[in-house]
Order: sequence, then C-alpha cells, then structure tokens
Amino acid sequence: MTRLVNVPEDFPAESLRGFVLANKRYVKPVYGGVVRSTATRDGKVAVVYGGGSGHYPAFAGWVGQGFADGAVCGNIFSSPSGAQAYSVLKAADRGAGVLMGFGNYAGDVLHFGQAIERLRAEGIQADTLVVTDDIASGAKDEVEKRRGIAGDFPTFKIAAAAAEAGKDFDEVKRIFEKANAATRSFGVAFSGCTLPGAEAPLFTVPEGKMGIGLGIHGEPGIDEAPLGTADELAKTLVEGLLEERPEGANRVVAIINGLGDTKYEELFTVAGTVHDLLEEAGIEVADLESGEFVTSLDMAGISLTLTWVDDELEEYWNAPCDAPAYRKGSVGTVERDDAALNNEAAKVTVTEKGSEQSQAAAQKAAELLGEIAAMLESKKDELGELDSVAGDGDHGIGMENGSRAAAKAAKALVADGAGLSTTLAAAGDAWSDRAGGTSGALWGAILTSFGATFGDQDSPTEEKFVAAVIAALDAVQRLGGAEVGDKTLVDSLAPLAKAFASTDGDLRAKGEAGLAAAEKGAQSTVDLVAKLGRARPLGKKSVGTADPGAVSLVEVARVLVAAL
Repeated sequence: MTRLVNVPEDFPAESLRGFVLANKRYVKPVYGGVVRSTATRDGKVAVVYGGGSGHYPAFAGWVGQGFADGAVCGNIFSSPSGAQAYSVLKAADRGAGVLMGFGNYAGDVLHFGQAIERLRAEGIQADTLVVTDDIASGAKDEVEKRRGIAGDFPTFKIAAAAAEAGKDFDEVKRIFEKANAATRSFGVAFSGCTLPGAEAPLFTVPEGKMGIGLGIHGEPGIDEAPLGTADELAKTLVEGLLEERPEGANRVVAIINGLGDTKYEELFTVAGTVHDLLEEAGIEVADLESGEFVTSLDMAGISLTLTWVDDELEEYWNAPCDAPAYRKGSVGTVERDDAALNNEAAKVTVTEKGSEQSQAAAQKAAELLGEIAAMLESKKDELGELDSVAGDGDHGIGMENGSRAAAKAAKALVADGAGLSTTLAAAGDAWSDRAGGTSGALWGAILTSFGATFGDQDSPTEEKFVAAVIAALDAVQRLGGAEVGDKTLVDSLAPLAKAFASTDGDLRAKGEAGLAAAEKGAQSTVDLVAKLGRARPLGKKSVGTADPGAVSLVEVARVLVAAL
C-alpha cells in the first residue's frame, strides 16, 4: 500500500519534485522530467531513458555522469506524453544526436515515437532504443513483442557508457542492440501493487503461491505455482533463463532485482543460490548485482536478469558512472551546469482568431469535452476493472485525467477566440499529456486529426464531419498499428467510421448508425484474444471481457451522438 499520499493524481509530480531537491548535484528539472545538472561536453550523443513513474530507481535515478543524460517521467505506470519526451530530449541534446530508451510498451512506443519524429523534423538525429528482455511476455521467435522489465538497467547502462566514451550515434545504437539481444529477464510476484489513492491492489496472489511472469505495471503473472523455498525460486528463475542461453555464451552479468516490497536480505539469499547455480552450469559470473533497480511501487516480487557479455559489453558494463541510484568506479571531477532550463510545455496559442462559425463550433466542442469528462469520471472504476483483467488497471483513471485536462484546455482557448482546429489541437495535447499511456496518445491523435480536418476558418459541414471521423481512424491506425480483431479501440472506431460515412441521412442518422456499429464492435471484443498493447502478454486472460479502450470509445461516442 502506498500510504504517504496527498492528492493521488499529484503523487508523481510531488515525488519527482522531492527527488530533484534531494539530488541537485546530479539533476535539474525540465518539463517532462530531469536532465543532468553536471556539465556535459558538446558533441556527445545524448541518451535519455524514460517511462511511467512508480519504478524508481528507474528512470530518474540513472541520470548522471557515465549513465543517462536525462529521464522522461510520466504518471504512475503510464507513458509520458510526446511533448514531455520532446522537452527532455531537446534539453539533453549536445549536437551529436539523441537516443530515447524505454521498455517495449504500446504507450511508450507511440509517445516517444512522436517526439522522435518531431526532433527529426527539426534536423536533429534521433532514434529509439527499445528493450525486449522479458521471456514471459513473448515467444522466442517473437522477441520484438516482448516487454522491457529489469533488463532496462544493464542495457541502458551499457549503451550510456558507449555514449560517454565518445562513440558516435550509430555505434551507440549498435552497442545497445547487442546488449539488448544478450539480455533476458524472468520474474515472479508474491503480491500485487496498489496505485496511490486506490483501495485495493491491481491483482492478488493466493497465499503460498507466486505469480509467474509478472509485468512491472501491475500486470498479473501468466501462471501460478507454489512459492517454495529461496533455493527453489532461484532454480526456477535460472532454469527458465538458461533455456535461452545464446550458443557459445559462458559469461554473464546477473542482476537480482526486487520489485519494491521484497527485503534486501531476501534478495541476497536468492543471489547466493543464483551465483552457485550459474557456476554449476559452467557459466562465469562476471558480475552479480542484488537490489532494487526496476520496481513496481509496493509489489512483492523478484526478477532475475542475465546479460551474456563478451569483452566489449563487459568493458562498458564496468565503465565508471555516478548517478543518484547507481555508482561504479570514479568519474573524476565534474563541473556543474547552471544553465537555466524552460520547465514548461510548448503551448498551443491563438495566432489568428477563428471565423464566427468556427468559434461557435469551438465553443460547442469545449462544452462537449466537459460533458465527456463528467461521464468518464462516473465510469472510471468500471473502466479500471475492465483494464485490470489483463492490463494494469489504469484505463479509467487515464481517461478521466485526460478528458478533464482536454476540457480545461479547450475552454481556455475558446475564451481567446480560437477556432475549432486550434481548440481541438490544444485539447489533444492536454489529453495526451495528462492521461499518458496508449489511450492518451490515441485520444490526443483523434482530437488533433478532427481539428486539422475542420480548420479555423471554414464552417463545419457534413462532409467535413465524415472526413474528420475517417481521419481519426487513419491517425489511430497509423500510430498504433492496430487492425480490427486485435482487441483495441479500433474494434469500435473502425465500424463506427464505416457506418458514419456510408449511412444516408443527416448527421443524427449517421451518428446513430455509427454508434450502433461501435457498440457491436465493442461487444465483439469479449471473445477476442488481445494481440496488441499491455494486455497482449496476458491475452488469453482477456477472453470473456470487453476491451476497455473499445468500451470507453463507445461511451464517448454516445455523448457526441446525443449532441448531433
């Protein structure tokens, strides 16, 4: 239980503020996260890591000389927005390109991908570093679908050391890819974690059992087994990972990671047995780490990570670093970087007032966003329960937070005379920024594509409504890559768009036809196995439950259709 909380939704920001105040020798704040407070030479490739909060010391605890140049910090277990990532990446840039590292989660892929595209458009060399170490979340022949869990730590450490050593952009990427390919993790949980302000954990484990193959966002394991002794647990973890031992590999860095509520003494007990089992298997333990590296709030659990090293990877692993939560060797004397940073998001502003008709439409849109926010607040718990079956249980909270921020942003822009396009662009940015996660990115894209279709000067015609709905579907599928049948909001949005565009009659008739099709689409997800997003590793558990994204889209559509 996370007990020391003021307002639950403010917990990530308040925690980050305290972290910065306690670690000024290492970090300074920038909108979206932190960057080094120490001087960094020009011409160095910048490596920035990030994701949702709740995993300390990942990711802010790794910012410092020899390790990360910055960290992007989202809401609890929720991806930071594209705007947050862009801000941190831009602040960390030293003229040699920037690399954004993260675990392989749908929301992170979307938001960080948006930031990378924005940097590239400005002529800055930029790319992503995606960790895929969790053997429980994907088959051997589908490694690219696996999640990133505690393997974030060694792969990021190694890549950061290469950047610190002066390697160029492509070489740092190569080193990371080599480290990621050599890293595998396997974990178990003894109890679930509880989100700040929540009354119950995201999942429970029966007494005397352990959940096999946990996620770090409160996802339950893919199976359960008797808990057993520390030695038996160590054997389970080691044997599971040795099944994917690379051919000819005989040297490892082993990392025993606590998930947040497992005592260090327990971790050390397991660590000793892990060391012995590896040596019995003829493997040289080049280094052994035991502690908390990638946590999950107060989850009781443990994971083992093995990074199979050669001389090159081992050299970068052993390279000195000095960060708030991890140190190796000595980096020597470093100077402080006292340059001031802009700690605010780039805001959508009214550069030209909208036409009279567009301003009127913007006013109506702001009112509807307020209604949507009120509706989603009332359905927050219901949507969260749907999401907790195979996901991390935060969909309801994310939708509520995002819609409330969008309504507030739209209201402010309308007061400044904004047209419909500018108003919806601001609302989309706010929704994406405040909600985080996959739903935040997709709803931000939906609102932005709607606004771009209508413009600020034209009257919102029936033809533009049809074009806007189709543009929203195109944006969602382009960013998320989902198709009908993948068990996502596309299962509702695609039939809605098709029915809306093809139905004869006025907007009301089109809307009612679209809503009926969307409801049918959402219902169809009950029998589907999730193929994308955080629910994918537990896809079979999702059978029998409707997709929360598809359900929430129907509820939003219901509000909109009632207003047509």
